[in-house]
Amino acid sequence: MRKTLTYGTYDVLHRGHINLLKRAKERGDYLIVGISTDEFNAIKGKKSYYDYETRKEMLEAIKYVDEVIPECEWDQKPGDIAKYGADEVVMGSDWAGNEKFEALREYCDVYYLPRTEGISSTQIKSELHLMDDKAGV
Repeated sequence: MRKTLTYGTYDVLHRGHINLLKRAKERGDYLIVGISTDEFNAIKGKKSYYDYETRKEMLEAIKYVDEVIPECEWDQKPGDIAKYGADEVVMGSDWAGNEKFEALREYCDVYYLPRTEGISSTQIKSELHLMDDKAGV
């Protein structure tokens, strides 16, 4: 059984996330998704609209996802690879060349999937803020 591992915040879930999860699942037999905890997001200077438990529940409902685990710190990835027997870490192409993921080649394969054009969580959040501003909210 080939196990694939990916990480993300998955705050504002959108079709780009679904595409990434589908393509990651196609690369193996079992997909494990590490999602940033609320505490880890705070360390990274991020704040999610949905809390960790809600994001976890949403990801568990996606048919491509076999298991969801908490991502609590940057340095946990080698331990996750060993603990879950991951053969590969898959990330979006925006992470290509990042030393945090390139260093994982010592433990497993690392592969970057192209991003879905025209969609991102940042874009959605920006557009929602613009809509609020226009509506006077």
